Formats: sequence, C-alpha cells, structure tokens
Amino acid sequence: MDKNGQSVQVEHHTEYNPRMIETKWQAFWQEHRSFEPVSIDTQKPKKYILSMFPYPSGAIHMGHVRNYCIGDALARHYRKNNFNVLHPMGWDAFGMPAENAAIKHKTHPKTWTYANIDTMRKELQSLGLSFSREREFATSDAIYTRFEQEFFIKMWEKGLIYRKEAYLNWCPKDQTVLANEQVIEGKCWRCDTPVVQKQMFQYYIKITDYADELLEDLESLEGHWPTQVITMQKNWIGRSRGLNFRFELDSHTKEQLDHQITHLEVFTTRADTIYGATYCAIAPEHPIVQKICEKGILESDVLSAIKAMQNSSIKERALSEKSGVPLNLFVIHPLTQERLPIWVANFVLMDYGSGAVMSVPAYDERDFEFAKKYHLPIKLVLATPEMQGMDSYRIDNDLQKAIIHEGAMIGGRFNGLIGDEAREQVIKYFEEQQWGEGVINYRLRDWGVSRQRYWGAPIPMVHCEECGIVPEKIENLPIVLPEDVNIDGEGNPLDKHPAWKQCLCPKCGKPAQRESDTMDTFVQSSWYFLRYSTPPSLWEKQAFDEASLRYWLNVDEYIGGIEHAILHLLYARFFTKVLRDLGYIHIDEPFANLLTQGMVLKNGAKMSKSKGNVVDPNSLVAQYGADTARLFVLFAAPPTRELEWNDSAVEGSFRFLKRLWDRSMYILPDFAQSDASALIDSQTCSLNKEEKEARKKVYEALQKSHEIFSKKQSGYAFNTLIAASMEAFNALSKQDNPRVWSEGYYILLHILEPIVPHICWELSERYFMCKNFQSIPVDKTALESQSVVYAITINGKKRAEVEMTLDLDQGQILENARASVAKWLKDANIKKEIVVPFKLVNFVI
Repeated sequence: MDKNGQSVQVEHHTEYNPRMIETKWQAFWQEHRSFEPVSIDTQKPKKYILSMFPYPSGAIHMGHVRNYCIGDALARHYRKNNFNVLHPMGWDAFGMPAENAAIKHKTHPKTWTYANIDTMRKELQSLGLSFSREREFATSDAIYTRFEQEFFIKMWEKGLIYRKEAYLNWCPKDQTVLANEQVIEGKCWRCDTPVVQKQMFQYYIKITDYADELLEDLESLEGHWPTQVITMQKNWIGRSRGLNFRFELDSHTKEQLDHQITHLEVFTTRADTIYGATYCAIAPEHPIVQKICEKGILESDVLSAIKAMQNSSIKERALSEKSGVPLNLFVIHPLTQERLPIWVANFVLMDYGSGAVMSVPAYDERDFEFAKKYHLPIKLVLATPEMQGMDSYRIDNDLQKAIIHEGAMIGGRFNGLIGDEAREQVIKYFEEQQWGEGVINYRLRDWGVSRQRYWGAPIPMVHCEECGIVPEKIENLPIVLPEDVNIDGEGNPLDKHPAWKQCLCPKCGKPAQRESDTMDTFVQSSWYFLRYSTPPSLWEKQAFDEASLRYWLNVDEYIGGIEHAILHLLYARFFTKVLRDLGYIHIDEPFANLLTQGMVLKNGAKMSKSKGNVVDPNSLVAQYGADTARLFVLFAAPPTRELEWNDSAVEGSFRFLKRLWDRSMYILPDFAQSDASALIDSQTCSLNKEEKEARKKVYEALQKSHEIFSKKQSGYAFNTLIAASMEAFNALSKQDNPRVWSEGYYILLHILEPIVPHICWELSERYFMCKNFQSIPVDKTALESQSVVYAITINGKKRAEVEMTLDLDQGQILENARASVAKWLKDANIKKEIVVPFKLVNFVI
C-alpha cells in the first residue's frame, strides 16, 4: 500500500525461500564475527548464556534443537539490548561409546569423535545458532587435558584425592567400572551386560569434604534454580545427625570369628527408637561376612544367596525386594542386654557408614518389610497414637505398617522423652558410657573417578617401587594418549602398551609405570564452563585468565535437561569450590540461574530409535528451513514442559512465516527508519478503531517480550510471546493504514528476531535498511484503551455486552445499557440501576 492506501508491489519481493535466506545470513554472521564477544568490555553489561554441551555421538537430535534454540533466543535478545554476550559451544568428547564405535566400525576413537564433531557442528550451524565459534573446544583436546591433569595433581597434593580398594560395579564386556547411575536393572547402560561387583583399586575425590557447603549454598539458589533440582540435590547429599555406637558380639559369635572381630558398629538417626531394635543387618561385603565365608561353615544355599547379593549393583539392590539370610551370629543390646540376630541383607551398603544397621521394624518401612518377610519380632517402644495408654513396650507382629510419626519413649531411663530431646539425651548417655558418639552422616559418597578404558583423560600418576604412587611433574603435562593402540574391547588398551606405560619416576628418576586408568567423563564436564571465559589466545599458557573470570562469571543462564539435576550439576558445583580453594577462581557457585527444559516426545514417548519415533532435525531443516524448526520448538510448549511432536503444528509454523514474508510487500517504500514509531505519533489521534486495536496488539506483544526476557513472567514462556505476535500480525492484517502496517511490521521483526532470526534479518535489510537489531521501547499511549465493554445484567443475570467509550457520563451509560436489553425491560418496574464503572450495569426489576 502507498501513502494513500493503494497496493504497491516492492520490485525485489520474491517467494519465501528459507534455504537461500538462511545460507546467506549464516555466511554473513560468520564472516562478520557477529557472535564473538568482546573479551572484556566495561562499558557494557555482560551476559553469559550457556547450554549444556553435547556428546559427539554423530548427529544432533530434537532435544539438542530445543535446548540450543532456548539458549540462542536469550543470547540474541541480550545482544540487541546492548549486552556483551558470551554464548559458547563445545564437545563433551571422551567416553566409552567412542571405543565401542571403534570396535564396530574398525576405526580409531579419536577419528570417530572428531569426525562426529565436524558433522554435528555443521548441523548446529544450519540452525543459525549464535555460538561463539572461536571459543569452541573439545574436552579430548590435549590442551584441555593438560590443565585437567594439573587440577588432579593439585587436588592430590591437597589431600582431596586418595586411592583405595573397594567393591565396584564392573562391566565384564566393557571391562570398566560403572557409576551406580550407569547400572540399569542390573545391567550396563551401554551394552546391557549383567554387572558384577569386583574388588579393585580406585581413585576417589573427597566430595564429602564439601558436603556441608554444597548443602548450605543451595539456599542461595532458591528462586533461581528449579525447586525440584534443589530438592534432589539436598536428598542426594542427605545430611543427618545421629548416633554412632557399638553392639558387642556375644561370646559364641566372637569364637566363630576367632576373636578377630569383637563388636558391630552401627549408625542410626532414630536413637529414640533404640529399645525397638530386634535384629542387626549387615552388608554382603562386611568383614564379618568375609570372615565367616573364609571359614567355610555356611550352608551352600546361604553362601549362594550372599554371592548373589555381592554381584548385584547398588542400584539393583535399592530397587529389588528386600531379602537376606541369617548367619546364626548375635550381638548384645547395650541397654537391654538382649541377644539380637545378625542378618546379611541386600539393602545394606558397605560404603554407607560401617556397612551395618540397627533394625527397628516398628518405625522404619524398610526394616518393617524385612521383618514381616522373615517373621522377625516387631517391638513397639514409643507412645504414639497407636499405643495410647501403654506404659511399657510390647511385641506386636500383627502391626500392618511401620509407624512414621514420633512418640514419647516408654520405660527405662528415657521414659517420657520425645523427638529431638529424646534423641539428644540417648546420644549424651551413650557418650558418657563411651559406647558411642553423636555424629553427622551423609548419603553422599566420595566420587570414584577411575575408569579402565582408553578414550579418556589419563590420570597423571606414576607407580614407583621405591616411592609408591607419585604425581607426574606439572612441566611434563599433558600426558596424552598413545594413538597406536588396538581397540578390541578386551581390557584397557593402555595396560597393553608398554612403550606408553613405562616411564621414569618423577621423584627418584628410577624406572616406573604410568597409571593406566583414565578419568570419569564427569570430570571434564565439571569445569568446561570456566574455560570458555578465557580468550583462546591464552589457552596454551594458562587454565584461566583472572580478569576474564572476574568479568564473565557466574554463568547467568544455564540450560539443560532435568536428567543432569544431580550428578553433573553437583560435580560442577563441587569443582567450582575446589578450584576456588586451589586459588584458580573466585566464585562459590557456577550457575546463577538454571532452566531445565522438558523432553521432546512423539506419540507420548521420548524419541528414540528403538521406539521408531525419531524426527531427524536435518530433514526438518531441509524441508521447512531452520526458522520453522526454531519457531515450532519454542511455540509448541513452554521451555520447562514436555513438548509433544506435532506434524501439523510444524506446517502451521511454516505457513505463518510464509504469510509474514508474503505480506512484507505492503510495507511503505520510504519507511526505512530506525525509530519507526515516530511516524505514527503525529497521527495517533486520527486512527480509527481497527488501526488503534492493531497498534495495541503490536505493543502488547512488545511489552510481553520485555516481561518474558526480564523474567517478570516466569519460565521464559516463548510460546505466549509467539502467540501474542501472531495475534498482532492478524490484527495488522485487518486494517488498511499503511503506516500502522509498516510500524507494526518493523516492531514484530524486532520481537521475533531471537526466535526466527534469518527471516527477520532478511526482511529488515530489504525494507528497513537495518542490519542491527536493537531494543524498542513500548509506546504506552498505544496500550491505552479508548473504550470498555460493559456487562449488562438484570437481577444479576447477564443479558448483553455493550462497548462504550471512556468519555461517557453515567446517564449516557445507562441509556446505552437500557437500549441493549430493552426487550427484557419492557413493562418491567425498574427498582434500582447500578453502575460499576468500566465493568457492568445491573438493573433490579
């Protein structure tokens, strides 16, 4: 339309061609380094936007698309608001899948990994994601390993790393230790091989030294992290105060154990229930079990049951039915002098406390389930509602479920005490008798980081016959992997490479051997976000640049899946605190804000090849373009909710972009202004109803954009912003004023640029001579309504709605209201007329 409202075709208007447009702008952004941050710019506020980096498996999936589009929308928004934005990308590149692929495809893990990185980098670029290309790295890069090994050595020297022998989850096929979380239904998460328990040496990092700080600092994240994630971390750390004490073994049991073991140490958080203990349960790996098995006095069925428990993973034990076997051994209750039987139970873990528990079935669901199964006594010792009027304990094997609420202790020296007071008095008495002590215990265990595999960061330790285990010299780092290895899936290839393994002791200079274990890949992902802050020009010289750290940290927005709520996020928080204490960095917490995006589903299930419901992002981009893919994943659901795939919704997203493109031909040719709204202000008073409504819808969308990105509306609800933009676009299309159309179009491109950047950059360049998106202020006058809709009721029942201008007096309002409901008022006696300004008119008849 021209200035007179006549249609005008802009001569360079063409059909919407996503491939051409997106290729053009992706090349432009790369050529002009559009997304590289200024290392330090004190004239601008900074934003560090980070999405969790991917494992280079070979191809991106829709979960990647959703994660990175959320982060990209934030990064683009802050750039146009004049922030200095760090928005990096890298690759979590070490891990067993590369070794498995090497065996399958007869290639080298390094070759497979870096080829996948090249492929996935191109796939991510095709989405127009505004990542810093210059700060990209892979965790398998030697220069990254060099500083990781330095951290390991510093932690060893500080006493934060130790080596000990323990029972571990072992995959016989992959020939490596597995974390508890990597055991799925008793099988290896990678190859489905049944997992066994194997006693072997392992390096551990003392994360438990930081348990209190990790727990207490969660308070600073309240309101910034999802409540669910904070709760999961609190439960995982699991701090509890209780009583650690000793049960003496009876004389018969001591004889059976050749008097080498004289007591059983246990921990309980419920010292107030101590009179209710009816048996003790110990882990299958407990020294008592080892000793009794060595003596060969157990029945074959008992021995077989114990072996089965020992070969079950910790996770499998937690999920399976409670089971156990008696040992015909006994302990003496310190208060009652009763003999309590010792059972081996699958629910007791050797690495939690002492590997033994006092079992009180009346007040513990797990102990209750076990006691019911094996017909063990259930003793009631607290005056709970179930025990009204009882003044002494009693056995009640008919109890239907464990009692979870508290009650006063019955009988004995602690009679009448309840809750915390009772527990503290029992602890005090045991300390006076030197039977035990009050302690703080944690569910959290030290972090085992040894992995018996090739494709990982070598642990920088050396085994010397003279000096023992000593760290490599810092100046000799990095210790890199040998590339001339045979990956056959049998054992650790590093153990079979003498030229690499043989070395000189860093301490005495004599022949020694390198440690062949490599680090858990969670180590690499526990500090990568810190590395991004340092300019690449300094990467060879130092782990971090102090000035850059102080400028960029913390990460302002961290985006990733809820599945990383415990391990990755906990380890990253821990590593941050350790590196602070080692003098590398200055912050306590790495991630100021956390967004956990929901999964992408199809047909109600998570996308997976096994379910046959995978949608290939490359095919989606090839058919519809990157902007359609981006629009769909941000429009289909709020970021934190699950997203159900919908083919028709994808088509709808494409149609909207095509309409946006096609109707650009009606933009006024002379409307190339950086402040488009200035052309409307002088005409505002003369706009008609449709024109004012269109401007209102546009500015409502703009205001929503400001609110969503500033978190005045929670959760970055891009779906509501897109809906508001579509509504504004439809309102613009219903009016005929070319200046209102052009102004609204200009503003919508600015609103939508973080979501669909390619089409917005192209149209802005074509029609507004603009290659730089900036924030636009909201025109408050456009949001002001000139009229209001009144509800017209008779005796409180709604009969009509009437739109009236704001300048009417009460008499005019009543006159319009009566006219709208005249047929109901005919011959009626109106007793009262009630006007609620700007809301309703009620006639009482």
